[in-house]
Amino acid sequence: MNNTVMLIGRVGNKPELTTFPSGKKRVRFSLAVKEFAPDDAEAQTLWVTVEAWNGVAERAAATISKGREVAVNGRLALGFIDTKEKDGQSIEVQRPIVKLAGFHLCGPKPKTEEAARQNEPQALRRGSRKTA
Repeated sequence: MNNTVMLIGRVGNKPELTTFPSGKKRVRFSLAVKEFAPDDAEAQTLWVTVEAWNGVAERAAATISKGREVAVNGRLALGFIDTKEKDGQSIEVQRPIVKLAGFHLCGPKPKTEEAARQNEPQALRRGSRKTA
């Protein structure tokens, strides 16, 4: 049976890139997805953790920013949240995460990203080409 999921939503936090001693890289970010709601009801927001490794992680960290609308595809997996103490006993909490296989940026850039881009020197925006 295939395990494939595709979600479209807005990135809730800046992707966090972690490099491990082995050289492997991992990026994690949260994705806000609106649940379907009939016309008379308010849509609820579902928060999903997205995780990517190595090459996809590097690309995601370089191009995805907070507030950006993104379409992600990957597979659904279970992740673990840090253990919590309840009545002196340790409880391990599981949550669903999306193991990212690919992504597409959607819609316009968030205003903060556009403003930061306008403040860059023009040479950086076009690459490091020198004109003669």
